[in-house]
Amino acid sequence: MASANTLNVVLVHGGFVDASGWEIVYRTLKRDGFHVSVVQNPTSSLAEDVAATRRILAALDGPAILVGHSYGGVVITEAGNDPKVEGLVYVAAFAPDKGESVASLIKDPPPGAPVPPILPPQDGYLLLDKAKFHASFAADVDAEKAAFMADSQVPWGVDALAGTITEPAWRLKPSWYLVAADDRMIPPAAQRLMSKRAGATVVEHSGSHAIYVSQPQAVAALIERAAGGVRVAA
Repeated sequence: MASANTLNVVLVHGGFVDASGWEIVYRTLKRDGFHVSVVQNPTSSLAEDVAATRRILAALDGPAILVGHSYGGVVITEAGNDPKVEGLVYVAAFAPDKGESVASLIKDPPPGAPVPPILPPQDGYLLLDKAKFHASFAADVDAEKAAFMADSQVPWGVDALAGTITEPAWRLKPSWYLVAADDRMIPPAAQRLMSKRAGATVVEHSGSHAIYVSQPQAVAALIERAAGGVRVAA
């Protein structure tokens, strides 16, 4: 069980999905005594998503760890500069540097890397091809659940992909990173490079991009490890 002075945990989702994917991670952390908040990002622009996260942080009565999946890693990299944030946890996530964006990070994929099945933008928003969603985004998720995730996609704003980081919080605050070794959305090699650059404590698990859904216990374990690491450092 977590101690009375446990840090708050704030979970931040990425593109194409909403906050409900965090449910099992949320329940696990709550069961273990953590105070957990879940951000519901509009995923329309980086500025709006950072603002949504900062509103959650402003309502907390103490320090927090920010956890971001996928594009949520961009959000926590910027929002993590908030003085309440003590540490960052990246889950198969982008961890951009100053001036970088999702758009710039995916501009030149490594040779042979899988190409995410992103459809042409419609009215400034992106979706994944539903027929390819399971294999690309959630290969180790139950087929029925993956079909629901595909059919309930949240359109991801092109402006969100273009949003750039002003100052990466990982330069000043400790970070942890879970590499999904079977990810077909963000190449594992890119995840390893970003996590190394950020100086993160890294763990690696076999799993798809949706590892926070398929392996919530592994994700929760890393978050709890990060909470312990921040307390020790303090």
